[in-house]
Amino acid sequence: MNAIQFTVEPSEELQGNLRVPGDKSISHRAIMLGAIAEGVTEVTGFLAGADTLATLAAFQAMAVPIQGPQAGKVVIQGVGLQGLKAPTVPLDLGNSGTSMRLMAGLMAGQKFSVEMTGDASLSRRPMKRVTEPLAAMGADIQSSAQGTPPLRIRGNPPLKGIEYQMPMASAQVKSALLLAGLYTHATTCIVEPAPTRDHTERMLRGFGCEVKEEAGKICLRGGQRLQGHAIDVPADISSAAFFIVGACIAQRGKVRLQHVGMNPTRTGILAILRQMGADIRVYQERQVSGEPVADIEVCSSQLHGIEIPPALVPLAIDEFPALFIAAACAQGTTILTGAEELRVKESDRIQVMAEGLTQLGVVTQPTTDGIIIEGIQRFGGGKVHSHGDHRVAMAFSMAALRAQGSILIEDCANVATSFPNFVALAQQVGLKLSVQQ
Repeated sequence: MNAIQFTVEPSEELQGNLRVPGDKSISHRAIMLGAIAEGVTEVTGFLAGADTLATLAAFQAMAVPIQGPQAGKVVIQGVGLQGLKAPTVPLDLGNSGTSMRLMAGLMAGQKFSVEMTGDASLSRRPMKRVTEPLAAMGADIQSSAQGTPPLRIRGNPPLKGIEYQMPMASAQVKSALLLAGLYTHATTCIVEPAPTRDHTERMLRGFGCEVKEEAGKICLRGGQRLQGHAIDVPADISSAAFFIVGACIAQRGKVRLQHVGMNPTRTGILAILRQMGADIRVYQERQVSGEPVADIEVCSSQLHGIEIPPALVPLAIDEFPALFIAAACAQGTTILTGAEELRVKESDRIQVMAEGLTQLGVVTQPTTDGIIIEGIQRFGGGKVHSHGDHRVAMAFSMAALRAQGSILIEDCANVATSFPNFVALAQQVGLKLSVQQ
């Protein structure tokens, strides 16, 4: 599987209208909350990628009737808070850290025991940030000696509500604790050091749950019942990010991205690029299923290096591979700090991106919590290794828009986890990308 390679030839044009696939974060949560709701939840715009399909399969293994996905539509027959059944085998969540961490919270409240496993990459990812606060709530949860998967969760614990001060901003930790909080007879509160994506809170409210939020403190009363309803998943801004950066750096760039999720906890990439001088315009702002949505138009831009404001880092954490490509094309120096989270994603994104940029002739200086990138006008050609990280592979694909020679990107199979039709859409708007197996 990992033998898939991308070859991208130099090109100066990226133009067209696109709708990228549905938001991965929202697609995961729609399955999870729809499964424990009462009644039917119909989801449209669902992302049928490997990660979200792993979540879907896990709930089917716990006896939740789910139809689809068929052309982005999924129908979930909710079984209620107490309706999940013990799976007969470990739940294999593939490459999906979101599935593992959020489901740890949900599984902590079940009457049955469960084991959750993943692929080699997921099996290296840290889980203590979730397992330790869940244990403080009373969960009986075990990981490897290194704090990594597999996770084994013993059923029927008496969970209690806690107030948890998160040591670092993490939407996945916050969401796991809120989901566990549904299974308590008390109130669970989480205090964030900085705002993180709030899809879980918005979606819980859509299912009829009361979630209170004030001054960075989010509180949920346990035992609330969820009611199934319709969810329209907007296009994923994390997937749009590659085309946003591509249009900025292309000689002839003009891309319009339709129906993009504009959740303010996710739009850090737009704020950062605008500070760098990007020509980005937003049209037709509207609300869909409790989430803000808009169309985004991006044109060729003269970017300049900046010191990225720390407050924007959590709001763009998944978009930094693409932003590093933008920084490498900007005039001057770009400095990122406060992003140590990037070292424990699907790969060490700071190190992997630095190595790839170096291969293409960019001067970089990785630091413990970030990177310094010296902008250049043109990349050289060369070979880069994505280390199985889908976002790294897609980011370097866009580098060809400023390259003097072809770029070979190795280990690209996991692009399917978040963006199944990336290659087709990239080719549609002018990227000269081919796939070898």
